[in-house]
Amino acid sequence: MVKKINFTDKIFLAGSSGMVGNAVKKSLEKNGYGLKINNGKLLYPSKKELNLLEETSVNNWFKENKPEIVILAAAKVGGIYANSRFPADFLLENLKIQTNVIENSWKANVKRFLFLGSSCIYPKLAPQPLKEEYLLTGPLEKTNEPYAIAKIAGIKLCSALRRQYGFNAISVMPTNLYGPGDNYHEKDSHVMPALIRRIHHAKTTNKSEITCWGTGQPKREFLFVDDLAEACIFILENFSSTNQSTNDKNKIFDELINIGTGSDISIKKLSEIIALELNYKGDIKWDSTKPDGTLRKLLDVSKINNLGWFAKTKLEEGIKATIKCYEKELKNQSLRF
Repeated sequence: MVKKINFTDKIFLAGSSGMVGNAVKKSLEKNGYGLKINNGKLLYPSKKELNLLEETSVNNWFKENKPEIVILAAAKVGGIYANSRFPADFLLENLKIQTNVIENSWKANVKRFLFLGSSCIYPKLAPQPLKEEYLLTGPLEKTNEPYAIAKIAGIKLCSALRRQYGFNAISVMPTNLYGPGDNYHEKDSHVMPALIRRIHHAKTTNKSEITCWGTGQPKREFLFVDDLAEACIFILENFSSTNQSTNDKNKIFDELINIGTGSDISIKKLSEIIALELNYKGDIKWDSTKPDGTLRKLLDVSKINNLGWFAKTKLEEGIKATIKCYEKELKNQSLRF
């Protein structure tokens, strides 16, 4: 199969400073893209160079730089606490970022566009595992509804531009991500980095117990961020969106495609694996007065598996690598102060 992107393409990666963007950047370079030796160019402007929230800034940047491939990994993200406290920020900022980048990519007639969404777009009570066609079949989980609505709007904008104008956009929905470069903020982080931070702190300060949010019973699927990056390159290289009828059984990209491992684990079990890796022997208690969020959120990844891509990193292996990066980050911080 002939690859649908070339080493010589000028690739714009929006959000390269984040966990996902940085992983995608490394994967692009590892696979030969954006390298001068291959006559390629990888564009990843800083926030100072390009403010994705400002329409004029994005419009002028596109006119000046003329990218051929665009990957939108930029977004305002956070855990349950951040989503529930700043709903307007999550909705407004993500809508602005997406609209500015998607519209300018379409106007610039880019060859391929990749939009990164989130598994939180699916209805709270949808059957498990979550198939792509379950989108908009029921109400969302309230704790992250603003973020989910913004991501759904991005998917639908890509879909509408594809149907009306033939815009070559693909929307991918990764499951819960973790890995190097994650956010370990005390209140704004997702479940994996939050547990790593809390258990690591308990270990280093000799705490006999810690208390975590919720019951620990909800199940989550976790994908190592480097695996997601490889999946993005795989999709860009091999598959395009189509304008076929939604009734065509062979149509692979109607709206979106899930990316995950196809297996999940309870939050309680996850905490035990992290504690074991950190050699923490204290008690882990659960505060059931705090929200659990969706009780289960497992993606159906049969579509991408049938296309030939599978996640490679086992959970324990990924957790070990993530903890190593976190400890290195802590060491670097201590050296700076």
